[in-house]
Amino acid sequence: MNRTADARWEGDLKGGKGSMRLGSGAFEGEFSFGTRFEGAPGTNPEELIGAAHAGCFSMALSLGLTQAGTPPKSIETRATVHLDKVGEAMSITGIDLVTKGDVPGLSAADFQRYAEDARKNCIVSRALSVPITLQATLAGA
Repeated sequence: MNRTADARWEGDLKGGKGSMRLGSGAFEGEFSFGTRFEGAPGTNPEELIGAAHAGCFSMALSLGLTQAGTPPKSIETRATVHLDKVGEAMSITGIDLVTKGDVPGLSAADFQRYAEDARKNCIVSRALSVPITLQATLAGA
């Protein structure tokens, strides 16, 4: 199984512009130096990595909970991707996952345990070589 995405860049780094498109056609967005490094409106590669990680983690957590006999009503996850200068180069230096689950009949300690397992084992987590942190909150706990 393969997944694709395409990007096109026109011009130099600071004055140029680009677009990214998912192979499925479900998303297409423009990006630039400004959207990536200066907070200008638009998307950037790091934001897309964050979206992929949040989605993958949420699905992996749902799987673990369901296999344990406590399927979730919902899981909401935000991924914050940290982009910092390391030496002379910009690098993704970490990803913070903050998740909240609505899982009837589950203790906060068990939710944390399943969340940690999903953090370590979701496909995107395994693909990334940066430190990945997690904050897990169970609704109503």
